[in-house]
Amino acid sequence: MNKLLTEYAAILARVPKRLVDISDEDAEQKPRSGGWSKKELLGHLIDSVSNNHQRFVRGQLVRRLEFPEYQQNEWVAAQDYATASWPDLVNLWLLFNRHLLHVLRHLPESAQSNEITVGGKAPVTLVKLAEDYLSHMNHHLAQILGE
Repeated sequence: MNKLLTEYAAILARVPKRLVDISDEDAEQKPRSGGWSKKELLGHLIDSVSNNHQRFVRGQLVRRLEFPEYQQNEWVAAQDYATASWPDLVNLWLLFNRHLLHVLRHLPESAQSNEITVGGKAPVTLVKLAEDYLSHMNHHLAQILGE
């Protein structure tokens, strides 16, 4: 878990500087192939941190817990991230992730093997959920930053 927390902190130290360099106009552009704009991708990552915050806080209180499936397209559309302020989205993403990192740093060792089930899929431990969250975030940040 320590390696994961170190990697997470490093991402939060280096990525925001790159995100703020993206213009609002560039962040609004949809890719030629369709899909989400950078604003919508970052909004999706805000939804991800929001959902995962609930999972990590509630998941440490009981041994097993179930959550509904995350309806990503509906969430992005319902919040109309495409018209949101890019600087506001960057700040919200950063601050919510800083808080989630704080939560994970204080996750009791006794709770790390607690299991979460999302949308009827196979249960995963809180540690595995944290690994999956970081991988998911890295994937979408690479899309936003053109890597």
